[in-house]
Amino acid sequence: MLGLTRVGQTFDGGVEHPLSRRDGSLADSATAFVETELKVNASSVKFKSGYSGDVAQYAYVKQQHNNISFANAVANIAFKDGKVVSFGNSFVNTSTIAPSTPTIAIETAISAAEQALDGTYNNIPTALEYLVQPDNSVSLIYVIQVQNQEKKTWYEAFVDAHSGKFVSSIDLVSNAVYRALPIFKQDLTEGFEFIENPQDPVSSPLGWHNDGTTATNDTSGNNALVYFDQDTTNTTVQSAPGLVFNYTQDPDVSPSVKMNLDAARTNVFYILNTMHDIAYKYGFTEATFNFQQTNFGGVGLGGDRVLASVQNSLGIDNANFATPPEHVTSSATHIPGQSGQMNMYLWDITDPMRDGALENDIVSHENTHGITNRMTGGGTGRCLQIVESQGLGEGWSDAMADWTEQVSAPISDFTLGSYVNGGVPIRSKPYSTNSTVNPYTYSTLLAVGSKRKIGEIWANMLHNVHAALVAAHGFSQTARTDPSGSEGNVVFLHLFLDALPLQPCQPDFLQARDAIIQADQNRYSGSNKCLLWKEFASRGLGFKAFDYTDDFSVPSGC
Repeated sequence: MLGLTRVGQTFDGGVEHPLSRRDGSLADSATAFVETELKVNASSVKFKSGYSGDVAQYAYVKQQHNNISFANAVANIAFKDGKVVSFGNSFVNTSTIAPSTPTIAIETAISAAEQALDGTYNNIPTALEYLVQPDNSVSLIYVIQVQNQEKKTWYEAFVDAHSGKFVSSIDLVSNAVYRALPIFKQDLTEGFEFIENPQDPVSSPLGWHNDGTTATNDTSGNNALVYFDQDTTNTTVQSAPGLVFNYTQDPDVSPSVKMNLDAARTNVFYILNTMHDIAYKYGFTEATFNFQQTNFGGVGLGGDRVLASVQNSLGIDNANFATPPEHVTSSATHIPGQSGQMNMYLWDITDPMRDGALENDIVSHENTHGITNRMTGGGTGRCLQIVESQGLGEGWSDAMADWTEQVSAPISDFTLGSYVNGGVPIRSKPYSTNSTVNPYTYSTLLAVGSKRKIGEIWANMLHNVHAALVAAHGFSQTARTDPSGSEGNVVFLHLFLDALPLQPCQPDFLQARDAIIQADQNRYSGSNKCLLWKEFASRGLGFKAFDYTDDFSVPSGC
């Protein structure tokens, strides 16, 4: 019988349902599966809604009693290729349930809601529903919307339809506010801002403060968990109710002062979630092995949000990101949900020390390691391991930081890490289209050995490609939230992410170049082919480049 609470299952390739062999509608298939799976009769369930996505169909079925729906007892079912691939439900045992006919007038309930929530009924039609209580008893409630325009509040109130008492409410206004450095700013010298509701509803449908099962009020959620040093429970909690994270950073005192630590954790949480939402829109989704605690749509495994340690005590003057495979499977073991691990350290170049968590380009650089390691090689985390491939990884990470901090055309020269390094960039040359400012070419690889130096060569090539695309197609001010445009910075980021799954495991410069050109063929029918070849060739990675010997030629036709 029932009594199940928030149960969820996934079924890999899918399982049959009662209407699998018939041409049933989504509503009929969903309700039939719920009836069979939970052993309830048809009168206990009611189809609520459903839709078809790119890869699956999704349905929501409510529990009901005497034709009255339950407010908080719902089943979710996903179908793919005619089979059920995931099923969750919060249905309850209905042995203790209030009578279905109310004994107080709706006017009395409205008055109770208005008084409890300091607002006014907004004339949206009320509803009569059942509400499951913590002890699994079921109350009959009136559902009433109450607003206060002056205070900008809007609630859905639940008032007991028998006692007339206010039971609870749902806040319909989500006003998460972060005092942080906007993604386009490099470091704290450019000034903190109050950033309100930055979450993207497509990339993060539950917002940033819900891990799929639990709502939070600290620096944890579905995409990231940000904490101090080695203690994953040591997060920053909202400074005021309503998900307000207002912590003022004082650069003249130690980073370890609590207010500074709170500011640092808040900033990393904001950057990681923003990067998640941007990358999601451009293709780093559940299907391509991204980092989320709960995956939506029956794709991927979940359980692998990014863990970010701020002011990690095990290092200094650096930062890193570990990217394990999305899951581990052997003949005896299957371990889903291996989180990416980011470690942000303090820098002791100055006194007081400076916190890498407040240098946005370092945070976005590290986060990008997770993207490139997951998308190259199909989520294994093993395909950027030889020195040249590791160098490409460093270059992609710098290029992503470069992309996020460009604010207009033309693309400007870019440096990295100046704040934490006492005013001196941590890369040997600025990234620039000017060969006098940055003379690096493909053959420069012969003179360098470290992955970071190799990365500088690749990042500068990508900087040139980005600049050329923007010069040709213009610059979108909304590229971080809208990937649908034809502007050069939008095109660049599409090619950046599209190319990663096209290249082989352990790619070299030639293969990474070819993957970008193929990505342009796939998405834009090769309309940027010659532009791409010319930019790569301008830095020695031309059509005949081989074995670290510069070539400045392009294919015939270009």
